[in-house]
Amino acid sequence: MAEAERIIGTPDTPDAARAEQERPGDGAASEARSGAEGTASPAGGSGTGGSGTGGASTVTGAEERDDAGARPRGRRRVAVLFAVAAFAYALDLVSKLIVVAKLEHHAPIEIIGDWLKFEAIRNAGAAFGFGEAFTVIFTVIAASVIVVIARLARKLYSLPWAIALGLLLGGALGNLTDRIFRSPGVFEGAVVDFIAPKHFAVFNLADSAIVCGGILIVLLSFRGLDPDGTVHKD
Repeated sequence: MAEAERIIGTPDTPDAARAEQERPGDGAASEARSGAEGTASPAGGSGTGGSGTGGASTVTGAEERDDAGARPRGRRRVAVLFAVAAFAYALDLVSKLIVVAKLEHHAPIEIIGDWLKFEAIRNAGAAFGFGEAFTVIFTVIAASVIVVIARLARKLYSLPWAIALGLLLGGALGNLTDRIFRSPGVFEGAVVDFIAPKHFAVFNLADSAIVCGGILIVLLSFRGLDPDGTVHKD
């Protein structure tokens, strides 16, 4: 009987042993899986945090690029303003020096027959010879225009406005230089004019710059473009 039980129970013993041996292995595999999942969770959390940080960095970088783009734009427009003003002023000053040295007290030079001549005259009035009795007043007005343009330059972001104001500034400086340094005295000096079209007042390059700048300002105003670069529609 014992021998029969031993023979019958013998096959069950290895299976049970194998089952007991497999259970620790399953536990180890479960622990390994749990460890892997635990490791993956912090990585995922870290990735989420990194993603959020990356998004914030992207927004901050975009804002910095916008600020960086705005700053040079302002400096560039101011540079254009003073470059145009310097060019207009230098051109007017050199032309007047040549006219005083070569043309004053000489016969007019005909450029296009009687339609256009170079003739040196001294003008105590405003542009194109108007208001000769108000030399000091025109001097103060020219100085005021220069101050206003210099203050406006801080908010200047429009290229067309920079060109217009540069022409206006260069022309005002050119005639103001004559008012201050030429005879008969300080703030009463006569402006040198030499461009003489037929049936029109004699003027100079500073007057031309002022007129061109003024016309451009009127056109920009009609289009609704402000000096700061914004466009408004009435």
